[in-house]
Amino acid sequence: MCTCITYENGDFYFGRNLDLEYSFGERVVITPRNFPLTFKRMEQMSHHYGMIGMAAVMEEYPMYAEAVNEKGLCMAGLNFPGNAFYPVAGKKKYQVTPYEVIPWLLGQCSSVREAVGYLKETDLTGIPFAPEVPLAPLHFMLADRKEAGAAEPVEEGLKLYENPFGVLTNNPPFPFHLMNLRQYLNLTAQAPENRFGEGLDMEPFGQGMGAIGLPGDASPASRFVRAAFLRWNSRAPREERANVSQFFHILDSVSMVRGMVLTEEGREDVTTYSCCVNACTGVYYFKTYDNHRIQAVDMRREDLDGSGLISYELPLEEDIRLLNRDFWTDRPICDKIRRQR
Repeated sequence: MCTCITYENGDFYFGRNLDLEYSFGERVVITPRNFPLTFKRMEQMSHHYGMIGMAAVMEEYPMYAEAVNEKGLCMAGLNFPGNAFYPVAGKKKYQVTPYEVIPWLLGQCSSVREAVGYLKETDLTGIPFAPEVPLAPLHFMLADRKEAGAAEPVEEGLKLYENPFGVLTNNPPFPFHLMNLRQYLNLTAQAPENRFGEGLDMEPFGQGMGAIGLPGDASPASRFVRAAFLRWNSRAPREERANVSQFFHILDSVSMVRGMVLTEEGREDVTTYSCCVNACTGVYYFKTYDNHRIQAVDMRREDLDGSGLISYELPLEEDIRLLNRDFWTDRPICDKIRRQR
């Protein structure tokens, strides 16, 4: 399960929670302009836009979960089991596999509108990277500063939707989420007015009562509603650190705490990582489940004219800063005090 959002407050931001019961070897990966991108059924792309995002690298190929290119176009793949359908052989002009589609589009498109033009002539074909690497069932969110969209490969074909809410989660398909949100028209960040009965002297007895009914469970439909409500009612100073902090607060509100969601195999579904990229500057921020410190990689500080992938391992251990002493140096003292108790 995953949640993807956009956010604009001076600059434009894009990011997501990746919720999974295991690690897939993810790392922050920069693909420079001259890294050769190869495709199963398409010509090699020797020169393209640079991009940054979270990916697994297999045989020197960036398998992006999400990324943004130097023009500010963003794209993410989210889990879509039971609905995702990839024909083995398509009939449209472009034949692209699901793991290729993010670098393929971000390599050549500068806007959602341009990417949609390609997708209208594209089949996402069911060709795995390797026999032992099965395809993930995905649908996709695309966004730039002007608009957002969703792309869903289903049995009827690749469906494309405008996404006015700037949010995407998982099943059911996107039209359900558009309809489902209409059930929450009464929610407000303001104090509620008395609509119960005219003439009754009733007032709210606490803050936040205008949003009674806002779902808090971990289902995709509930996370969609919650993320959309918080995104649209968000307020923050128009400053980089405040924007990044606010973005992560929104993602935290729909994150998976270990133990709250168990898979059919009894494994814990957790928010493996959360990310936020400033699409205007190319700075990719992230944190992991066990390390809450926000880390950052600036794409433009690297050689974007290079020909080799640039990657950064994720710091996975919690990074705790104790202000009044060096905690790790003083551990023997702490242990002595603990024993005396």
